[in-house]
Amino acid sequence: MDQATHGQDARNDIERLESKEHTYGEDLKNFDHSNDVGYEQYRQGLDIVATHKEESWIRWKIDLIILPIFLVTQCLQFIDKTALNYANLFGYQEALNLQGKEFNYLSAMVYAGYFFGQYPCGWLIGRFPAQRVLGISCLLWGFTVLILTECHTFSSALAVRFLMGIFEAAVTPGLTLMTGFWYKRSEIPLRQCIWYSALGFGGIIGSYISRGVAGLSEDTQPARWKIIFYILGGATMLWSFVLYFGLSDTPSNAGFLSERERIIAVTRVSGNETGIKNKAFDKKQALLALYDPKAILIFISVFAAAIPNGVVNSFSTIIIEDLGFSTTKTTELKSVGDAVQIIALLIGGTITLTVPNSRLLTASAANILCTICAALMAYLPRSNTWGRLVCFWLVNSQSVGFTISLVTISSNMAGYTHRSLASAFVFTAYCWGNFTGPFVVKQSEAPNYPTATAGLLAGYAIKTGCHALLLVYLFMSNRRRDKKYGPADKQRSNELGMQDATEYENKDFRYVL
Repeated sequence: MDQATHGQDARNDIERLESKEHTYGEDLKNFDHSNDVGYEQYRQGLDIVATHKEESWIRWKIDLIILPIFLVTQCLQFIDKTALNYANLFGYQEALNLQGKEFNYLSAMVYAGYFFGQYPCGWLIGRFPAQRVLGISCLLWGFTVLILTECHTFSSALAVRFLMGIFEAAVTPGLTLMTGFWYKRSEIPLRQCIWYSALGFGGIIGSYISRGVAGLSEDTQPARWKIIFYILGGATMLWSFVLYFGLSDTPSNAGFLSERERIIAVTRVSGNETGIKNKAFDKKQALLALYDPKAILIFISVFAAAIPNGVVNSFSTIIIEDLGFSTTKTTELKSVGDAVQIIALLIGGTITLTVPNSRLLTASAANILCTICAALMAYLPRSNTWGRLVCFWLVNSQSVGFTISLVTISSNMAGYTHRSLASAFVFTAYCWGNFTGPFVVKQSEAPNYPTATAGLLAGYAIKTGCHALLLVYLFMSNRRRDKKYGPADKQRSNELGMQDATEYENKDFRYVL
């Protein structure tokens, strides 16, 4: 069967789903809702009128308890994953006698493990309390960081990095899904940007840990690169207990909320029209995730952007050092790029919160900035050290586009199996893009790295095009639905969302742009 036939089948399947929309709500009334997490509280909430003050207080409680846990977890995951970037400053390659592209393979191998780990982790998060899955995952990946101190050969370190990727695979996809459990559609982008800014905070923390370690004597025992792994691995393992015992899975079972507050919290997120969570695996929704045009466009954009992301995350210290800076100065200058990432995410999140339907436009603006900076890095003369460095700092704003891609999954995809499989599908692109990234950095091309800068330019340009197409697709879909069905019935759409209907089965669903 050729590609055109496959494409027509996908369109036919989506049209078939949408043709059921007029009767689907009636069909669902007879379903067993025991697997629809929060459905009971949602029904109770229909008889409760919450004041604006109550809703604001509940949102603040969630912000003060859930959001910091998300941020710290993502921060630790990022620092641990990129710890080789810092260990490399203290003779890690020499200690393991790495040759040729072996360091590239070590940097990339964590993403291979990530690929194999995300599907079982996604299923576990759906089937069991997410905080338990994340807590155990955190404990195990922290342990692999400690084990790296005892790996003195390439093969042993490669195996441990693969295991680290498997255990880390629950984090970013899990937090993306959980953000939709806790926050309203309008609140998701800013909150997602806040906890994803942990990458910038993680980079700054890692840089200053490295700076502190750099002050130690080269003869220090254990070796300085081992000290970095001891610090990071130990902190991660301790944090796993906070996750396991302190994080709540969904608003419906949050220990820090009263019974009335839980009902109001569930009612708040029912307005997302995507439901909260369903414990049953739906095969039809799983297949839908594979041919959903939104998932395909996000897949391509994430893969394209993950290649330069792999370059920036794994080789930023090497690239900056090769511009002519000392080891100490390199760690300081790298932290500026991390600060740019934080600022860009906060600005992007604030814009999407205050300006309606500005998500993909904001992402496109950040993508265009990254594309321009990558082009300048490729073509500025070697003598323009600071110009090239500023451009390298600014490409860190690429995280805005990636975060908006994740927000599209949590805000514009309904049906828990559909949403979680689409997330795994997209993170597959993330894994293999990041796996590919380190291999476009060729030491023989130092200090200009033309292949790496060309990879940055191509990746950001493709990502910009995909986000533009996604914006057009969502806009045209909303127009077609308005024309075909008339104004959306928000209450009916909320009900269908809580009953785990997909956006294709819910005629009243409208995409957020």
